[in-house]
Amino acid sequence: MRSNASAGRLRGIAPAAAALLLATAALAYPVPRPSGNRIVDANAKFELLYTRTAQISGGLTEGPAVAPDGSIYFTDIPFGADNGLIVRFDPKTRKTSIFTDDSGKANGLMFDAHGRLLACEGSDSGGRRVSRWNVKTKERTTVADAYMGKKFNAPNDLCLDRKGRMYFADPRYLGDEPRELEHRAVYRISPDGSVVEVTHQVEKPNGVALSPDEKTLYVADHNNGTDKIDPNGPKPTTGAMKIYAFPLGPDGLVKGARRTLQDYGKENGVDGMTVDIQGNVYLALRSLKRPGIQVINPQGKEIAFIPTGPSQPGAKAPVGIPSNVEFGIGKESTVLYVTTDLSLYRIRCKIPGYHIPWAKMK
Repeated sequence: MRSNASAGRLRGIAPAAAALLLATAALAYPVPRPSGNRIVDANAKFELLYTRTAQISGGLTEGPAVAPDGSIYFTDIPFGADNGLIVRFDPKTRKTSIFTDDSGKANGLMFDAHGRLLACEGSDSGGRRVSRWNVKTKERTTVADAYMGKKFNAPNDLCLDRKGRMYFADPRYLGDEPRELEHRAVYRISPDGSVVEVTHQVEKPNGVALSPDEKTLYVADHNNGTDKIDPNGPKPTTGAMKIYAFPLGPDGLVKGARRTLQDYGKENGVDGMTVDIQGNVYLALRSLKRPGIQVINPQGKEIAFIPTGPSQPGAKAPVGIPSNVEFGIGKESTVLYVTTDLSLYRIRCKIPGYHIPWAKMK
């Protein structure tokens, strides 16, 4: 394991990333108060827990996941050849440590019911697979890296059901790796390792989450048009920025028509998401004009909003742009952890989060 200081042997921070780091060091800019008193107190404030010091280039923090001991693991994803980090934050000591400095460009993370860390490894010189870590021995194995013999595009985010099945999104945002799969889809991996396509009725799937009753799969469609998938095709243009709800049958597969819960038009949409015990969905909204955590009920109505940056009409540069969210457990079950730009923050909410992997296994 390498500390932040020793990880500094990696490549230097790009100028744009360095400016971003300074801008987000303590959310010092004026941030509007949260709205939605049932979800969060209007006076609640973000607390800074981590900002990148490792000398790696560009990218962002992502994928917070709570471990059985209450610690928070999250990814720090660079651009280019750097391998990326998985970082561990200990709420008891308020200290961070580098779990690994070779994450395979891991993005979304989640712990399963057996305490193993699952990681979606992306493209741009990443592993392009779903991997599993033994956090004690740091042994990593491949859960799946292909569908019907064709390599995944770039696994991005995941969630699990009570049977231990993994749902994950497979878009592509970066990298020059050749594309093998026809669709950018949501897949499910069963405990026996078999992979099925859940849906490709989405342009570029990103964050995914299951409702507490496992009857609905929420998917963020975040098509920013910059995937470099077909170098000989027309230049990609920005597409759907929406939140979908897919009804699931008893077999855990889509049964019925999808519903559109939110449509952000031409504005940047949602990255990662999580749910609380009442089934409300917490969305990391990457809007430049309205960056923050948008909370919607299962019908798609906004019931709260937690800004991570100031309102920026006409903004052209990110300030306080969140990427993903996760609730703690135990005494921190109402604490929402948020990865924003190159940092990790937390804020106290009012409703506990729901963690399906630790629900009673069927």
